Amino acid sequence: MTRGPLLRPEPAGAEFLTLLTPPDWADVFGGPGPLELEIGSGAGAFALGHAARHPGVRYVAIEWRKKYARELEHRARTRGLRNLRVVEADARAVIPRLFAPGSLSGIHLQFPDPWWKRAHRKRAILTPGFAALLLERSAPGGLFDLRTDVQARAEEMLATLEAAGWHNPLGPGAFHPPDPEDVPSSRERRYLASGEPVYRARLRKR
Repeated sequence: MTRGPLLRPEPAGAEFLTLLTPPDWADVFGGPGPLELEIGSGAGAFALGHAARHPGVRYVAIEWRKKYARELEHRARTRGLRNLRVVEADARAVIPRLFAPGSLSGIHLQFPDPWWKRAHRKRAILTPGFAALLLERSAPGGLFDLRTDVQARAEEMLATLEAAGWHNPLGPGAFHPPDPEDVPSSRERRYLASGEPVYRARLRKR
């Protein structure tokens, strides 16, 4: 039985993969507006919902799994979401090349793989160096939207972000209550329905 979407033939965001410097995002999207990034968009429910709810936002979703990235791009085009672009790539490799310092008004990282085995922990996305890079790429006042269902990883990631200089308006180590205006991903919807906890943080660049 096939799991997830079938692999579509056309790569998602192929035009961005060979760039050595950031593109002109105003030209890419056909105009100005806040530039937001999602790291690991998965099946894409949040990207689709957020882009539809905020048409003035220019949204870039990066997903390394080809079948999910390509399916998300297909769904975005089918729905006419011109403010959403998808890139199939390792976020750590392309973010330094695609985004200039101070350019991002929002970064979303939701339910990253917790990498349970100790030997695999080196694959974790939110290292101290990467957290600092994301802070540099963010505009003053820029948002970091973190969500996960794993408490231990949530505490580690929150501490890493705060140590890198991200400001927690509720105080160090504090998680944020759910915002009824937030768009839930398909995974978060399951937790909201079952009552299982989701750990959220909404940090800012000073």
